[in-house]
Amino acid sequence: MSADDQGLSLADDLALRSDDELFELLSARPDLASPPPAGTGVLASRALAAASSALVGEDLDLLDVAVLETIIGLGTGSSGPIPAPTSVDAVVAALSGRADDDEIIARVHHLRTRALVWGPDDAIVSGAHAPAALPWRAHHLTGPLARQTTEQLQARLDGLDERERSLLETLSRGPALGRSRDAAPDADPDQPVARLIADGLLARVDSQTVELPPMVGQLLRGEPPLATADLRRPALHDAAAKKRFSHAAIDAAAGGEAIELIRHTTTLIRALGATPAAVLRSGALGVRELRRLAKVTGLEQQRVAFVVELLAYLRLIDAGFPEPAPPTDNGELAFAPTATVDAWLHHTPDRQWAALLGAWLDMPRRAWQVGEPDRDGNALAALSGELHDSYAPLQRRAILETLADATRSLPVGIDALVSALHWRHPRQMRRYPRRVVEETLREARELGVVAHTALTGVGRAAIDPGEPDNAESRLLSAMRVALPEPVDHFLAQADLTLTVPGPMTPDLAEQVDLVADLESGGAASVYRVSESSVRRALDAGRSSSELLTMFTAHSSTPVPQSLTYLIEDVARKHGQLRVGVASAFVRCEDATTLAAVLRSNAAEHLALRALAPTVAVSQADVREVIDRLREAGFAPAGEDSSGTLVDLRERGSRVSVTRARRQPQPRRPVASPEQLRSVISRMRSQDRAASARPAAADPSAAPVRASGGGESATALIQLALRVNRRLRVDYVDAQGSASRHVVTPRTLGAGQLIAMDAGSEEEQRFSLHRITSVELLES
Repeated sequence: MSADDQGLSLADDLALRSDDELFELLSARPDLASPPPAGTGVLASRALAAASSALVGEDLDLLDVAVLETIIGLGTGSSGPIPAPTSVDAVVAALSGRADDDEIIARVHHLRTRALVWGPDDAIVSGAHAPAALPWRAHHLTGPLARQTTEQLQARLDGLDERERSLLETLSRGPALGRSRDAAPDADPDQPVARLIADGLLARVDSQTVELPPMVGQLLRGEPPLATADLRRPALHDAAAKKRFSHAAIDAAAGGEAIELIRHTTTLIRALGATPAAVLRSGALGVRELRRLAKVTGLEQQRVAFVVELLAYLRLIDAGFPEPAPPTDNGELAFAPTATVDAWLHHTPDRQWAALLGAWLDMPRRAWQVGEPDRDGNALAALSGELHDSYAPLQRRAILETLADATRSLPVGIDALVSALHWRHPRQMRRYPRRVVEETLREARELGVVAHTALTGVGRAAIDPGEPDNAESRLLSAMRVALPEPVDHFLAQADLTLTVPGPMTPDLAEQVDLVADLESGGAASVYRVSESSVRRALDAGRSSSELLTMFTAHSSTPVPQSLTYLIEDVARKHGQLRVGVASAFVRCEDATTLAAVLRSNAAEHLALRALAPTVAVSQADVREVIDRLREAGFAPAGEDSSGTLVDLRERGSRVSVTRARRQPQPRRPVASPEQLRSVISRMRSQDRAASARPAAADPSAAPVRASGGGESATALIQLALRVNRRLRVDYVDAQGSASRHVVTPRTLGAGQLIAMDAGSEEEQRFSLHRITSVELLES
């Protein structure tokens, strides 16, 4: 085939493109710009490479793939391995009825901008490695099954014998490619592989390789199959679906889920602070500890595993040696809250929510797999390395972005969502089985990103590709809209319960948590006041009058007498005994009470010794003395050396952060618009330099190669300045990057050449010692 028959080369096509078109190409294929190519010829070579074609293929949807398959098929149908030109009209005719003509033409332009195809509409050409951009080896969207409906495909599968179906099911569970001698065109037609190829249920790649069509594999796995008979974007909503929720209802559900998640997270942090969890030899959190935490917190194991993974990614919990050591400490590593958790606990709910949501979006792990069997049949442990998957964040965002295309607040079915994902990402179809989508949506629902199978306002803000500088403020604003308004009151009941009709303000929450225990959470929480909870508040330094004042100020109902009597009764007994540091001393104004203490079983255990009728001492520490006396039925309070009550609440153990939190890294090199413009400018300069003609008739026109600003190079530059001639300059910058420029010299001095670029008319500065070659050009 002659060069004229092959049409325009990609290098020539790129050279003819405008700077804006090259910018669009490099933005879509950033791998082509790193390192900066030395001209459009080098750019074309990179774009034609199989590896780069495969990379850009990840961004093609099903219609893109079908159009590319058609162009490749029409170009190689009768011309062998060298692609021949075809026309846009031929592509439209080949896909007629399966997509709108305007959409097909738009996809040809889309492939052209990405340099997978090039040339005018009547001579479209694809590269030799363009098939690397396809999701599969064979051409399934233009093959024998391409126009088959799901019902027709299922009928074909139902008609197979046991051996043929077993062969297809094996390929559906593993790689779609298989090796067989029966794949050759001259193989025995009675063999199962040959019969399946003839029936179109297997595609021949070469004489020894076959490939299972993706539609067939999906049907065998019980997944919604690709609708290849119709290549239009699949609908996310059933035409008959009419159930719709209001935006406010969607956001309210998201806010409720967020409040519940924050509460569960706080509960788990406190549980780990009270009793850190042991670390397995593998560095994971074992199933036994997971069950213990589930029992202590009252949460499901799956929920505990999810929260633990989020907290570990945020470094709010970590493995270390807890301080202070818990009573059951065995001197080994344990998972406990880090010192940074105290700051998080005092954040507002919207910022707590934002931290948890950000962790989930960026976390390269799959928390929902905890408890599932691994390859050896053992249950996967929380925080284990086997849960790592660098593709997980991209997967979550792809699912949310697909949901964002749906009509707002209209529910989306799982099958419709899976079909849409497969249409948008045919190269990653095996990464989006129904199970993965379901579990991802469940986690998104627990985070308030999805509600009623629709994307919430918070979810839209989280994936909004707007200005990065405003991303956090947009997200927090959406969260404040979704979160219920904080309340500063509760309803005190005669049965000693407090009903809180919503999330409390931080100040009220601190006071209620101090004096009452949570009984049930949710949109309306119920707390119970008990003798132990009142004593906890008194231990923290609150007086009975302060507690009654708090209840009176914040209760929407009159404070019940039963609650008043409880507080006053506990306060009357509290603090009759004072325990301080001797190691510990016990002090009591009532000698009779102290005598009762000395006669109790606690006195023997603590080795209490009376120093006076109202004072006794012990070698045990203060905490142990108080706990033993309370077990014996007394109500002691702690005091310091000045006689002031001290806060005896348990703060929980903490560990120091041993690892820095890893920041998410982009999977592809990302260059700024300014950097891409600079790359394009350099390519243009290289192209001009390569096409410039030297002044051959001039005896001084031969290339002069010098380094460090040699005399010969300087003389040639001075000549160009005198006769106003252009120069071709080879230059190596401070980073070691070589480039070639065509310039008109303006000034030479102080070890620098100042010249005007021939194409952009921009001023360029060249250090003489970095110039490697100078050549005089024709004017």
